[in-house]
Amino acid sequence: MRILIATDSFPPNCGGSGWSTWELARGLRARGHAIVVIQPRPGTSGIRSREYDGFTIEEFGAAAPPVPFVRNYFKNERLFAALEAHLLERLTRDRPDVVHAQHVLTASPAIAAARKTDVPVVVTVRDYWPVCYWATLLVDPAIDALCPECSAAGMRRCLQGRVGPAWPVAATMIPYMQRNLARKRTSLASANAVIAVSAQIGRDLRARAPELRETRLEIVPNPFDLASLAQTALSAPPPRTDPYALYVGKLEANKGADLLPRTAHAAGLRMPLIVVGDGSLRPSIEHDSRELGVDLQVTGWLSRDAALGWMASAAFVVFPSRGPESLSRVLVEASALGVPAAAMDTGGTRDIIEPDRTGLLSTDPAGLARDVRRLAEDQPLRQHLGAAAASHARDRFDGPRVVARIESIYDELVTASHRSRP
Repeated sequence: MRILIATDSFPPNCGGSGWSTWELARGLRARGHAIVVIQPRPGTSGIRSREYDGFTIEEFGAAAPPVPFVRNYFKNERLFAALEAHLLERLTRDRPDVVHAQHVLTASPAIAAARKTDVPVVVTVRDYWPVCYWATLLVDPAIDALCPECSAAGMRRCLQGRVGPAWPVAATMIPYMQRNLARKRTSLASANAVIAVSAQIGRDLRARAPELRETRLEIVPNPFDLASLAQTALSAPPPRTDPYALYVGKLEANKGADLLPRTAHAAGLRMPLIVVGDGSLRPSIEHDSRELGVDLQVTGWLSRDAALGWMASAAFVVFPSRGPESLSRVLVEASALGVPAAAMDTGGTRDIIEPDRTGLLSTDPAGLARDVRRLAEDQPLRQHLGAAAASHARDRFDGPRVVARIESIYDELVTASHRSRP
């Protein structure tokens, strides 16, 4: 098949969404499919190409002024129209068998262009962008509270938590925010199939987006090349030989990073807590650690290979996210490497961790501290949970199995498309 992948991000400079898209693209290529990758690049101009891992990525530039809300309008409504026209030209000329959009910036344009050319279109949803303007479902990233709905009242509460005293001025943008979100949902509902990467995202899409109730919705996780992951992680000597706990990710409130010093202190953690990542909370986390006498060491951002090296040698992973997480790449990678986790029970985390079988789950910071203490003090427990986690990861997330499931969705849609044509 000829498959056009429209994606918001792609390696080497990207987050988890981009790496997951790359895993899908290389898995499809290994199965004999021809892949075209198109990536919008807000803040740049023109169309240019670059290479990565044998893929040619066509970058589509678009304006994105650095002004709140104005930037969002340019990255959404303005970009959507321009990218739709570009994709329509590509689909008309190249006639791929299927289009697969990967995230919020590419979903609406890809769906519109594909529907105009009768090309089947699939969209993967990796977070909550169809049902939350902020894509997090959090009323305030600094507190553990989920927004019940993205109504005008809900948006006002969100703005109060995010903007502070200036929220009445920002509230004038609520009508735009509502139209923006409604447009995304309506567009998504016209896709031939929607793939949610976790059961929780699937449930939230059904419950919070009535437009999607008649849309084909599949639960398929992100693919992971587990063999390559293990090879990369173990290719270099361990960064240190003494036991340590590990956190990997952004140092932001929605990730629960502010809980790290208090959790380590409450757990009486005697081993170091290594933090691979960075963010706005780094100064306060380092300050709190000094005040509490916690041995917390922040490395800053590292390359993917270096981060995997730290993960492979860790005693266990600490995952304090306030969530709701969609499907944490950190937790899947840790599981695949046989490293257990003490995690908060948020979003799609239960798709990765089965409580007391492949890891430990808690519902509050006190419970997380207790779980950290259990893992720190019980090496046999760590070994038991780690072995079960690795087995679960192979069964559920290994790339060839996941890619084969997605390929079968393509096959069904392409066959149905051919049957419907005169």
